[in-house]
This record gives sequence, C-alpha cells and structure tokens, in this order.
Amino acid sequence: MSAELTGAEITIRCLQEEGVKCIFGYPGGAVLFIYDELFKQDKVRHILVRHEQAAIHAADGYARSSNKVGVALVTSGPGVTNAVTGIATAYMDSIPMVVISGQVPTNAIGLDAFQEVDTVGITRPCVKHNFLVKDIAELALTIKKAFYIASTGRPGPVLVDIPKDVSQQKTKFAYPDKVTMRSYNPVTKGHAKQIKKAVELILSAKRPVVYAGGGVILSDAAPQLTELTQMLNFPCTNTLMGLGGYPATDRQSLGMLGMHGTYEANMAMQYCDVLIAVGARFDDRVIGNPKHFFNENRKIIHIDIDPSSISKRVRVDIPIVGDVLDVLKDLIKLLKTEKDKPDQTALKEWWKQIDLWRERDCLKFDRKSKIIKPQMVIEKLYEITKGDAFITSDVGQHQMWAAQFYKFDKPRRWINSGGLGTMGFGMPAAMGVQLANPNGKVACVTGEASIQMCIQELSTCKQYKLPLKIINLNNRYMGMVRQWQEFFHGNRYAESYMNALPDFVKLAESYGHIGMKIEKPEDVDDALKEAFKLKDQLVFMDFITDQSENVFPMVPGGKGLSEMILV
Repeated sequence: MSAELTGAEITIRCLQEEGVKCIFGYPGGAVLFIYDELFKQDKVRHILVRHEQAAIHAADGYARSSNKVGVALVTSGPGVTNAVTGIATAYMDSIPMVVISGQVPTNAIGLDAFQEVDTVGITRPCVKHNFLVKDIAELALTIKKAFYIASTGRPGPVLVDIPKDVSQQKTKFAYPDKVTMRSYNPVTKGHAKQIKKAVELILSAKRPVVYAGGGVILSDAAPQLTELTQMLNFPCTNTLMGLGGYPATDRQSLGMLGMHGTYEANMAMQYCDVLIAVGARFDDRVIGNPKHFFNENRKIIHIDIDPSSISKRVRVDIPIVGDVLDVLKDLIKLLKTEKDKPDQTALKEWWKQIDLWRERDCLKFDRKSKIIKPQMVIEKLYEITKGDAFITSDVGQHQMWAAQFYKFDKPRRWINSGGLGTMGFGMPAAMGVQLANPNGKVACVTGEASIQMCIQELSTCKQYKLPLKIINLNNRYMGMVRQWQEFFHGNRYAESYMNALPDFVKLAESYGHIGMKIEKPEDVDDALKEAFKLKDQLVFMDFITDQSENVFPMVPGGKGLSEMILV
C-alpha cells in the first residue's frame, strides 16, 4: 500500500520519474511547499535565476540543445506574468517545455487575492496546452500528460497551474507508466501514397531545391536530411531555425534563405521547379510576399508534423503529414528502390546557374576597415571555436550576422529566438545550454541593447560558475531598428541611439567575471583566443563595432524573395 504524499511531494516525485535533472525557477508564496520539497532531495537540481523570464529562456536553451523537455517553476501573479514572454518564445519555436506555476488557494480563485492572475486565461494563446489542478488526485496524471503533450507531435510549452492548498493536501501517489488521450493523437507516419507521389515528383525535377526548417532539428532528422540531399545531389537551403540541419560547409548548402538570406538561396528558392519543404512553415521572413512567390510556377512537397501548418500561407501540391524523421526514412527507402534518377543534364545546368548566383558574393564586407566590422568578429569566433561551439543569440543585426557567418555543421548548436524575436533571450538561453552541456563551449552573441534586458543573470552565472563567453557587438544603436529607419524612415533615428550605456567591463567585473573591451580590428583574434583559454570563467567581450554597418542581403517587408537589397 503506497504512502500518502502532499501535492508538493508528488510534484517533485513526478519530475524525478520523468528523469528531470535540472529545473529553473524563482520562489514565491504560492510555491513555497514545492520549494521545501526541492530542498529535501538531490535528484533534481534547481537553478535560481534573477527574473522569471530568464527561467523560461534557460529551460528553453536547455531543451533546444539537449532534446529533453525543459522545466521551469514560477510563483503566482507576477511570477507567471514575468514568464509569459519566455513561454511565448518557446511556443513560437515549438520547444518542448513544462512550466509549473503556483496559484492562490482554490477557495480564493476569482476573488482578486494577493498575487492572483488568471494564469490559464493569460497563457492560453501561447501554450500548446495548460491545466489548472484543483483536485490533488489528478495531479500526478496531469503532470504526466503535460510531459507527453510537450514532447510529442509538434512540440511546445505546457503549463500546469497548482493552487497552494493542492500542494499541501495529501493523497496516494502512483505515477502512470503511460498516458492516452482521446482528443490528442498526433500522426507520425506519413501516408504511403503521398510519399510515393513525392518520389515521382522528385524524380521529375529539373530545378529542385530542398528547403529545411526547424522541424528537422526538433525531430533529430539532420542525418536523414543530409543523406537524402546528398543522394539526390540537390541544393539545400535552411531557415534561421533550421541552421545545422544540413552541414553549412558542404558544397550543396546554399546557406540561409529569407529576409537576410544569401542571394543564391533566395534566387534558387524563387526559380526552382520542384520544392521539397521539410519541417518548415513558409513564414513571412522566409518567402516574403506570397503573391510574388507564386509568380513562378513550381510544384511543392511539404512534410510537417502539424497539419495546420500545411497550405497555411502557401498552397502546396503534395502534403505529407508526419514526423519529419519517419517521413524522410520512408522517402529514402523508396528512392533507393527506384531505377529512375533525376535528369542529370538538367541538374548540371541548374548547378551552373546556382554557381553564377554564388559569384555575387552577397556577404562581402570591408576587410580593411580601421573600425571593427561585426562580421569579422563572427568569422574569427567560428575559426577559433572550429565551428564546434554552441552559439546563442539575442535578436537584431548581431543575430543575422551570427546566422550568416558562423557555419553550423551540426544540429542543436544554434540557439536563438526565431518566431517571437525576443531580446534578452541570449544569455539566459546560454545558461541552459551550458547546464545541459557542461563540457561544451558556449558563446552568446548579443548587442548592447539586447544584453541589458536580462543582464542581471550575470549573477546567476556567478552563483553556478557558468563559464559563458559573451560576444557583445556594441554599435551604440538598436542596430536593426536603426537599419530600418535608415532605409524606410528617412534616417530619422527615433529612440534607437543608445547614449547612456554602462561600462560593460566594469559591470562584468562587479559581478565577479572577466571583462574585456576591444576597439581595434587587429585585437579581435587575440581577445577571442584569450577568452576561450579561460575555460572556467565567464568572459564578457565588449567589441566596439562600426555604427553604420548594415545586414545584407535584405528583402524589404512586402517584397518578394528575388527583390533583395544587396551590398
């Protein structure tokens, strides 16, 4: 006969049963019983952040880099509202996460109690699912469901709201081995007839392109994507979220596509005759104006786990609903049995055209500049880390330069906020990455505006001895805002100039870390080498970069993929 446990004990036992090693959080009144149980055990390690937004971002980075469910714990009221930005970030990028939040006692719900908010209502638009547990007998099953929903189908954050009295009450504990839900049965196997149709279309292609997104990373299908692409000798382009899904240094890689994608990737995407979309969603930053995209006649195969993503923005010809990994395996198997091959003469001509587009050198910059160019910093970072680091970023110009100039050959090495575009994401996400990969090199590429949104997490890094390397590309502007103001708002730099910046070196040192200020191009290489030699310490590198530098290529809003502004 099993002993009775409190709701707080059950919560922690459930985490242990799920194999959770690390949880990120911040205590408060509604979750104190849960924190008391955390204190009594040593299987689940708690990381105390300095702001709830950082707790969610750290759990997010942990999940993205490890393929495990990220877990966070926050209190009621402001604890939850502070967490919403992080939850929305994870939701937009389909990151598996379970967020446990405290709630006021059940008898106080709806009475405007101290630190009460309607957590379920507030988070409903930005979670895959959420629960309010009013009956302790349902707590263990609910947490099991949360982990199941978060990690299956199209992943996403799931929130479990636990009233304080439920965490105090007692009941018998039994954690279910598995869970079935009548209303939730994600399809994983692609339809055999659709896969056969896809193979026929692939074999007929004369100007093919493989377009790979974040779904490739999330389903751990990078090896299969690489095998398929190389077997067919097709060009491959990746979205911002899909970088690392196909090796960037391979000849068949066209680099990133979209608003700041390469010239060759965007032109190939626009003028292909057969497009194989794998775990991507044709969002506005990728294909620009859908009407312009459909000026060209092409056939589209779309593989995605989420049926609602198919034909959402772009009508496709052969939809395949299923897990990317399973569908790619089936595609490869079927292609290997086919005697027919794609038209090699046509493919050769297509590669000639792509090579002509490549000659444009769309990522060129002034390599003789007397001022540090941000692109050069990323190039040096890539050289010194040999392409083997985990790179997190915030949002803006620095994010795009990292995506363009750091060549990701492996999945789960590029950790950034894609869909929501969240400033403040970079450093907390790097903390989660470092904790998931304690022996890995972790660098956060950021800007002087973004880093200040969660800069208090330097304290967390000190407490847990997280040896991050922070690459601050400091141009004294909100760089991407300034770029748009230059191009589209008559050089009226409304509120984008950062003219009250801290001394980042002294600030880093005040938190007990090492700070460096780098102002000359010739010092960049040595500074990076020195920083990475300091394996056990956080190093904050403040690179003073060219204020006027812009990210090119650029597809202006509302324009088509081939309507790029080039250097």
